[in-house]
Formats: sequence, structure tokens, C-alpha cells
Amino acid sequence: MRIPSMSPRTASHRHRVLDDDAVLAQHGYPQELARRMGTFGNFAISISVICVLAGCMSLFGFGLAAGGPAVMLWSWVAVGAMVLLLGLSLADVTSAYPTSGGLYFMADRLGGPLAGWFTGWLNLMGLLGAIAGIDYGAATFAAAFASLQWGVEPTDSLKMIIFAVILLLHGGLNALGVRVVNVLNSISVWWQMGGVTLIVGALFLAPAGHQSPEWVFTHFNNDTGISSPLLVCLIGSLLAGYTFCGYDASSHLSEETRQAQYAAPRGIIRSIYVSWIAGFILLAGLLFSIQDYKGTQSSATGVPPAQIFIDVLGVPGAKLLLLVVIVAMLFCGNAEVAATARMVFAFSRDGALPFSATWRQVSSRTQTPVNGVWLAVGVAFLLALPALYSPVAYGAVTAINAVGMTPAYAIPVFLALRAGNRYQPGPWTLGRWRRPIGWIAVTYAAFITFVFCLPQTSPLTVQSMNYAGITLLVVLGLAWLMWLTRGRHNYRLPASRNTGHHTVLSQDVV
Repeated sequence: MRIPSMSPRTASHRHRVLDDDAVLAQHGYPQELARRMGTFGNFAISISVICVLAGCMSLFGFGLAAGGPAVMLWSWVAVGAMVLLLGLSLADVTSAYPTSGGLYFMADRLGGPLAGWFTGWLNLMGLLGAIAGIDYGAATFAAAFASLQWGVEPTDSLKMIIFAVILLLHGGLNALGVRVVNVLNSISVWWQMGGVTLIVGALFLAPAGHQSPEWVFTHFNNDTGISSPLLVCLIGSLLAGYTFCGYDASSHLSEETRQAQYAAPRGIIRSIYVSWIAGFILLAGLLFSIQDYKGTQSSATGVPPAQIFIDVLGVPGAKLLLLVVIVAMLFCGNAEVAATARMVFAFSRDGALPFSATWRQVSSRTQTPVNGVWLAVGVAFLLALPALYSPVAYGAVTAINAVGMTPAYAIPVFLALRAGNRYQPGPWTLGRWRRPIGWIAVTYAAFITFVFCLPQTSPLTVQSMNYAGITLLVVLGLAWLMWLTRGRHNYRLPASRNTGHHTVLSQDVV
């Protein structure tokens, strides 16, 4: 796939073979990681992290309750369009700052250390929450498969054991180096696209009844207890909002990508629009195939899509499709660990984490931040551990994935817009479209972050409360406390060797 040129600047630079090490040196860093990833590999890691077979499947039951088919499909179209604009804007800034630090490095260069510090902690906590959410979701689907195959009760204890095994698997694979990660991500792209095709094709070709197009595109269902249809529609849009996270992985792997100033921005954009198309097809295929709405919602497997598979294809067919989804989730979690480990490495390199000297170490054999890999999977396990005792506590922790990541995407874009002509874009740039697209993207990010924090059911109880906003405030509070006690003394980006190219604003912006 090719992204068309967005400006004359892009076209005029296309012939140039960029010296990636020299670009990185201009930002003040030596080349420590192995550049073994090409353009396709960079795209593959972001689409693997977004993973519509993970997000759409895990949140399908939520969508059925919060607006139903009409909201699920039309909000997917609307949110996907807005995310694409945000991705385009972030791609522009990524081209100018292609480092493993990604979002926080951009924010620091454009807004000062405090902006970089808060962006970094939002990004890091979002990444860690994503690992916990993705791999625990894979464990849930694996437990559902075990229930169908062997009659095993899918208890919370069983899910936690499977979750721990998955984390160990992902830690081990990532410790082998970026070459292995790159191969797995490349396979993941075709697995996802083939999986969507197989699932939708099997459901449509099966000799079972299908819902009408009118029902699929207009049926509204509200099981939230909230009386306002508008509010329910906003809440239902979170299926798409939660799924479209993780495309910053292309930025975090930029120090391991050849011609990163082109490849990383393209990886961000391609991952979004391919996921947008594939996700719509997947959701439509599932919705057309619903046989019993209430039965799907209350499936004994605990996984509504699994009930659709059973109703349409029978238990053997359901098992096969569940395996397809589980493998896609495993690819997704593995890619998320890779991105998080690079963020840990970069943040430690700049002195932001406790024991930074340990987490920034790179294996001499694989040129991979192995310590960062194991820190990422270890913290993810601790984040999910409360699920053994309280689903509410687990939901509160993992909610920071989307509610933390989305503002972290918007902050560098906003700071680049604020810098005006002082911001010097990289060779991949939106050109004259940068400002209008950027302001729309920032406005969307602020709005969807607000939606993430809305109550999702009524009446509100301790069990049903949406803790996303509280979790966000806790993370910001802890980040502020750590800034006062550690960050302002230890956190430093290296001096740029090309000061004319970078804009450091005097004001700190959070």
C-alpha cells in the first residue's frame, strides 16, 4: 500500500536515502538498538497492536448493550475518521522526531521538560495497561475455548494462570530480539486480514438465517439504564475508541527502523486505515449473523462472539474461529510488549524511571532492551492481579490504556501547532493541511477523552462506576509527585546537535 504525497516537501525528499544514525545523532542519541526493521515491519507492529480481532471481539458485548448494532457500526465509521486525522497529525510530528521515546520526546522538544514528563507517564501507563488488557483478554478467550473443548469452568483463577503463561511467552519472544518480533508482526498482519476474511466468510456462507441490512444499520439497543439516547450513543462509541489505540508503536520502534522519517509516519497511517476497513467488515459480519440477541449477550462462554459462532457454525466451527481470534490476540500482546519495552528503554535513558540504569541496558547479543521487556510484563501482571478479587479494580487500572493514550497522542500535535512557524516538520509532512487537520484532531482527542470518563451505566454503584477519570487523575497526581521528588532533578533529554531544527518553547505545557 502506498500513501500519496501530502505536500511538495515530501515529493522533493523522496529520492534521498536518509542516514538514520545521523538523524538520531542530531537528536542527541547514539545508535544502540539494531536497525533491522523495514517499512512493512514498522506498519506491522502498529496494526498488530490495534488488532481489530482483539478490540472488536473483546468489546463486542459492551457494544451490544450500549447502543447496539446501529451505534457500533456508525460510531466505528465516525471515530475511525477522527482517529485517522489524529494519526496523520501525529505522523507529521513523528517524522521530525523519530526516536524510541516517541510521544514524550516530541512533547519535551516542543514544550519543555514538564510537558515531556507528563506525556511520558501517560504514554507509559497506557502501554502497560494495554498489555494487561490485551493479554488478559486473550486469557479470557482461551478459557472460553477450554470450556468448549474440555468442559473446563472458565474461573478467574484459570484466567489468571493462562494470563501469566501468556506474559511469560511474550517476554521470552521479545527477549530474542527485534528480528523475531519483526517476523511475528509480519505474520500477524496476514493472520489478522485472513482471520477477518475467514470469520466473515464462514458466517455469511453458513446455512443460517441472517439479519436484514435495515436491522444491522438502524437497530438501537440500550441496556445501560441511561435514559438519554445521545449519551448512550457516545458511550457506545467507546468500542471504536478503545480499539483504535496503539498506533504510536511505529514511533517507538523508529530507532530500529530503516529510513524511519518516512517509514514510521507511514506505519502509523496505514495501520489506522487498514484497521478501520477491516474492523467495519468484521463488526458487520458478526452483527448480520446474530441469531438470538439476548442469548448472545448472556452466553455461557462469557464471550458473546463465541455464542454467534456456536449458533451459526456449531461447536466445532466455533472452536476453530475462537482459535483464530486467540492467536491474533497473542500477536497483538507480543507487539504491545515490544513497543512498551522501547518506551521503558527510552524513558530510562533520559533518567525518568527509578533504577533507570537497569532498565536502559541493551543486550550486547540481540541489541534489545531485555530488562525493559521483563519490567513491562512484570508490571502488566501486577496491574491485572486485582482481577482475581475485583473486576472493578481491574477495570480501573486498565482503563488508563485509552484515557491515558489519547491525550498523550494529542499533546505533541497541540504543541507543534502552538509553535507555529517555529516547528520544523520532517521530510514526511502534511504541508498546508497540517494546521486544519491538527486542530480538528486535537479537538477530537479532548472530546473523546471526556467521553471515556462518562458514566457507562445507571444507577451508579461501586461495581458499575466508570473509574477511568479517577484513574487518570491518580496517574497525573503520581506523575506530579514523582516530578517534584525525582523528575526535576534526574530527567533530562540530551542537547540537540541541530538546534535550528528543533523548537524548545519556554513554557511548560501539561
